Amino acid sequence: MKFARIVFLIAGVYGLIVMLPQYFLEARIAVDSPPPITHPEFYYGFIGVTVAWQVLFLVLSTDPVRFRPMIIAAILEKIAFVAAAAVLYFERRISSLVLAPAGIDLVFCVLFVAAYVKTQQNRFTERSG
Repeated sequence: MKFARIVFLIAGVYGLIVMLPQYFLEARIAVDSPPPITHPEFYYGFIGVTVAWQVLFLVLSTDPVRFRPMIIAAILEKIAFVAAAAVLYFERRISSLVLAPAGIDLVFCVLFVAAYVKTQQNRFTERSG
């Protein structure tokens, strides 16, 4: 269970560190990656949903065995971005710079799967002990 706690704690803290500054970077993104954002509601909505997921990861870190069913949703959240980034990259619709965050999410996805498996083992251990 300690493994899962650490994985979700790191994922949540990392995600908040990466995502919260995005609230203040809309204008900078327009300069660095034109064109300017034309639908700010999608941009800020994406950030808000992503921040909410980071909070969920922090909640998961408090008791991964108890919240184990939510790990499935966390895995799907990671797969969604990794798959989308891969398809968009191979269609030449995004730059390779976007692949770095997708790679980090792929690592977290694998760690989430491992945490899911390990929490199942812990559930059996706790019941028999």
